[in-house]
Amino acid sequence: MTDSKYFTTTKKGEIFELKAELNSDKKEKKKEAVKKVIASMTVGKDVSALFPDVVNCMQTDNLELKKLVYLYLMNYAKSQPDMAIMAVNTFVKDCEDPNPLIRALAVRTMGCIRVDKITEYLCEPLRKCLKDEDPYVRKTAAVCVAKLHDINAQLVEDQGFLDTLKDLISDSNPMVVANAVAALSEIAESHPSSNLLDLNPQSINKLLTALNECTEWGQIFILDCLANYTPKDDREAQSICERVTPRLSHANSAVVLSAVKVLMKFMEMLSKDLDYYGTLLKKLAPPLVTLLSAEPELQYVALRNINLIVQKRPEILKHEMKVFFVKYNDPIYVKLEKLDIMIRLASQANIAQVLAELKEYATEVDVDFVRKAVRAIGRCAIKVEQSAERCVSTLLDLIQTKVNYVVQEAIVVIKDIFRKYPNKYESVIATLCENLDSLDEPEARAAMIWIVGEYAERIDNADELLESFLEGFHDESTQVQLQLLTAIVKLFLKKPTETQELVQQVLSLATQDSDNPDLRDRGYIYWRLLSTDPVAAKEVVLAEKPLISEETDLIEPTLLDELICYIGTLASVYHKPPSAFVEGGRGVVHKSLPPRTASSESTESPEAVPTGAPSAEQPDVIPPQGDLLGDLLNLDLGPPVSGPPLAAPSVQMGAVDLLGGGLDSLIGGTNFTAPPAAAVPANLGAPIGGGLSDLFDLTSGVGTLSGSYVAPKAVWLPAMKAKGLEISGTFTRQVGSISMDLQLTNKALQVMTDFAIQFNRNSFGLAPAAPLQVHAPLSPNQTVEISLPLNTVGSVMKMEPLNNLQVAVKNNIDVFYFSTLYPLHILFVEDGKMDRQMFLATWKDIPNENETQYQIRDCPLSAEAVSSRLQSSNIFTVAKRNVEGQDMLYQSLKLTNGIWVLAELRIQPGSPNLMDLELSLKCRAPEVSQHVYQAYETILKN
Repeated sequence: MTDSKYFTTTKKGEIFELKAELNSDKKEKKKEAVKKVIASMTVGKDVSALFPDVVNCMQTDNLELKKLVYLYLMNYAKSQPDMAIMAVNTFVKDCEDPNPLIRALAVRTMGCIRVDKITEYLCEPLRKCLKDEDPYVRKTAAVCVAKLHDINAQLVEDQGFLDTLKDLISDSNPMVVANAVAALSEIAESHPSSNLLDLNPQSINKLLTALNECTEWGQIFILDCLANYTPKDDREAQSICERVTPRLSHANSAVVLSAVKVLMKFMEMLSKDLDYYGTLLKKLAPPLVTLLSAEPELQYVALRNINLIVQKRPEILKHEMKVFFVKYNDPIYVKLEKLDIMIRLASQANIAQVLAELKEYATEVDVDFVRKAVRAIGRCAIKVEQSAERCVSTLLDLIQTKVNYVVQEAIVVIKDIFRKYPNKYESVIATLCENLDSLDEPEARAAMIWIVGEYAERIDNADELLESFLEGFHDESTQVQLQLLTAIVKLFLKKPTETQELVQQVLSLATQDSDNPDLRDRGYIYWRLLSTDPVAAKEVVLAEKPLISEETDLIEPTLLDELICYIGTLASVYHKPPSAFVEGGRGVVHKSLPPRTASSESTESPEAVPTGAPSAEQPDVIPPQGDLLGDLLNLDLGPPVSGPPLAAPSVQMGAVDLLGGGLDSLIGGTNFTAPPAAAVPANLGAPIGGGLSDLFDLTSGVGTLSGSYVAPKAVWLPAMKAKGLEISGTFTRQVGSISMDLQLTNKALQVMTDFAIQFNRNSFGLAPAAPLQVHAPLSPNQTVEISLPLNTVGSVMKMEPLNNLQVAVKNNIDVFYFSTLYPLHILFVEDGKMDRQMFLATWKDIPNENETQYQIRDCPLSAEAVSSRLQSSNIFTVAKRNVEGQDMLYQSLKLTNGIWVLAELRIQPGSPNLMDLELSLKCRAPEVSQHVYQAYETILKN
């Protein structure tokens, strides 16, 4: 007998047995065999060898067996594409089966087989199913189109499936409509430029009709689609809101959030004066409150969304504070989120209730939660001024508990309270100093050091306290080291005689013994400042601190608007736009809220909207005023290129109306339509001006022959601050050219040469148009007069006050900095006369809240002389009339950056031979008005 017996066996193995069963004639045995195959497949066994046998089982009327075979097919079609083609005929046949369930099953499976070879065979069956008489088949086919588009987009477009899908939006069955919308949305997201969902009022109406009869997920698809639509006016927006509002009472929280998203978006277009706007606000609160009674995970998602809603429209939930009070069994992530929203909703009306609650939380056992609660008390103090005192006493009570982490958090927030309310609560410093030894966290130590340095003159042993921190300088964190360095320099500037050793010790520790570049740099800057110019050091280190704002953690407005468009999605939980966490560009479209329509603002015309008055977000357009030294130290102080600079992008910015509203767009185009008739400026009794003294030193009034009024020179940089260089100056405008007339005097003992000048960015882009020409060296006690031509094409940055100009002057000795205020009338241009019709239309068009009134008393000029004097400074009289014996002048002027200012000047007799003037100014950038009034007063009284 041969050895072959060892290689043969009567046991056929599991696969062989299954194969035999699959080919059995008995239906039951066949079904059992397919179930075994699926079971093996599910637990990870490879049963792909049985592919042809399983496919043969497709030829059956048994729905259960067919589902199982289709399941197997979906799993193995990718690894066996050649075999999968065998199944195509069955699909085609099943798509014509009399049973709609089988037709739908076939089309669903077709969409799930991601094999290129097969897709083209599936187009015909899919086309039939899209037009099937049964809505169940049509809705399944609609989703299949989206799946097929993902596999082969070109094929779907060539076969015209997208047009069929668009037609399904008008289907009579709401579920078909919902799936068609879902499929189109899916395709549109992966191809943002395709404009597939071309929504119009008719299709929106169909979607809203289908909304009431869909399943809950169908409703979500439709609501999300509605959120991407921009209504043509506020009336349409209101109509959509009315039909979406019933969804707020749905049991499914996803439907509720999608409805909230649509309403939040369309509310942008509704006027706040409408009764319906108030009703909508009231309707939005209950569903949001109801979401907070769900399980914790849902609560968290709801709270993250509510956090966004409260930042955008706090009025929705302002009366619902109690639902955000923390429950003892809330998970920590819910507690912290509720706490955040409580602070956002805190106001004078509910602050007592909030503080009582926060004080309670500060005694809990959960350390993270207690820390956040103590911080929250500080944030309330900063947000609601009336509560500050109560908050401070609450924090002091908590410090008395001597619980380490509570004390440390309290000190951190008290530092912020000192910043917000200077010279108010410093009496508590003694209590803080008692707890110095217990501080072990970097943030708390840094806060305490800042307090000791800032208020060193009030603390007797400030030097001892700071010295105690200095002992372990190298073991401290960078945050503490930096703060300690600054605090000791502050102490030295306040008590120089007692702390010289201390300051030398900290400077050498920071510069010679430290590896940290930030610390070294700061140390060297202080060292140079103190050794070369202690006066400048004092101005820099002890400068007045800007007050901190009440909400430092608010989401930036444009990002908030984008996140509102993503309510109910992952972006609203992360508080990040999808582009920040979705990999690749696919499917990420930047969304934004619709613009307010014309009728939503009662006083603005459609043309007024784009240029309109500066909005609340204005600081985002114009960067805040930078630190003088910081900005100017970076400037290249070589002599500027002679002649006007090239038109770089920043130059063009100077010409753009950054302050929010030149009228050029209104009057330059041909499409200007006069706004509806409204009253001409009413002769309102102007309130008395606040006794504002003039900004310029005009006491020694010097007259000029003609042209714009020129103020006498004033000292801008005294010699003691500039190592002997004294700079006086004034500004002039002659025949359209602006100049800075300078007088340089050398009061030092050495010759001065190599002069150069540079301006910091400023509100109107003022910049030198040529280098500073000092032709000969400036000898001791010598004075030279120079006229420096200026232009307005420099970089723009909004300053405080608006007419502030920061200047750096360099010579062979050093670089010196000063700031001065320029009179606004040097920026009034020669073509500032508006014709009467335009004046009338523009006056009506500028909102009434932009009108400001001032009084100019004891003016020695008649109406004629006033008009003539103002015209020489480019303030033009458009019309003049006499009302009840009083002269009325209507005037216009235009600034270099295109802002128009309109004025009404009423002249009435005052004390003997003197006139009292009432001035009404209207402008799209109201912050300019105060400075225009000062220009009027300066011109008329000098």
